[in-house]
Amino acid sequence: MIVKEDLIKKLKASFDLNIYEVKIWTGLLSRGLATAGELSDISNVPRSRSYDVLESLEKKGFVMMKLGKPIRYLAVKPDDILKRLKDDIKNKADTKIETLEDIKKESIFGELELLYKQGIKKVDPTSLSTAIKGRDAIYIHLKNMLERAEKSVVIVTTAQGLQRKAKRFKSTFSKLSAKGVSIRISAPDINNGSKEINDIKNHVKMRKNPKTNARFIIIDDKEVLFMIADDSGIHENYDTAIWVNTPYFTKALSSMAQGSLL
Repeated sequence: MIVKEDLIKKLKASFDLNIYEVKIWTGLLSRGLATAGELSDISNVPRSRSYDVLESLEKKGFVMMKLGKPIRYLAVKPDDILKRLKDDIKNKADTKIETLEDIKKESIFGELELLYKQGIKKVDPTSLSTAIKGRDAIYIHLKNMLERAEKSVVIVTTAQGLQRKAKRFKSTFSKLSAKGVSIRISAPDINNGSKEINDIKNHVKMRKNPKTNARFIIIDDKEVLFMIADDSGIHENYDTAIWVNTPYFTKALSSMAQGSLL
C-alpha cells in the first residue's frame, strides 16, 4: 500500500506519530484486521519493528489487539480517536490553567510582582520599547496590552485589520466593556455585514474613515503598538510592529487620532 508523502506528514503532525506508526496505522485502516507480519508487508515497515510499533499504537489507543493465534490487530475508528485526543488535550490544558491560577494565589507570586515594579521604576523610558515580528506574535502582545487596559482603548486599523481583530478579540472587547473601559475603533469599512464585526458593535464605538491607512493601538494613553507596513502588501509572517511605553509620545498620538480620525 502506497501512502502519499504529504498525507504522511500531515498525519505525523496532527496525531503526534512517527513515520512507522503512521504507515502501520494507515495500513491497518485499509485492511481493518491484520497480523503484524501482514502490516509489515503492506506498509513497508521492517518486520522487526512492526511489533513494537503496534504496541505503541495500542497504548495510544489507535489499534486494538484481537487475542488468538496468530494475534491480529483491529483499527479503531478515526472519529473515536479524534474525540479522545481532543478530550485529552482539553483536560491537560485545564489542569495547566488551574496550576497557573493557583500560583497567582501564592505569596511567591506577590514577590515576583514586587520585584518587577521595583525594577521597572529604574528603567529609562526610552528603553521601554521593542520590535515584534509576525502577526501571531503581534496579536499575543496586543492581547496582553488589552488586558492591561483600565480606562481606554483606541484602535486605528484597516478594513482587513478590523475583521481580524473583531474575530480574535471578541471576548476581550466584551470583558473590557463590562469593566467600563472605553473602546473606540476607526477603520475604512465598519459596515461590511460580517458576523465578527456585528458581534462586537455592542462593546465598541466604531467610526468609518475611508482615508484611514494606518494601524496602531493606544492603551490608556500610556502605551502604543503601531505596525510599520501596509497589511495588504505584506505576508503575515513578516508583519512587524513597534511597541512603545511612554505617556509623552502616546498622549500626543492619541490627541492627533481623536482630532482627525475618531
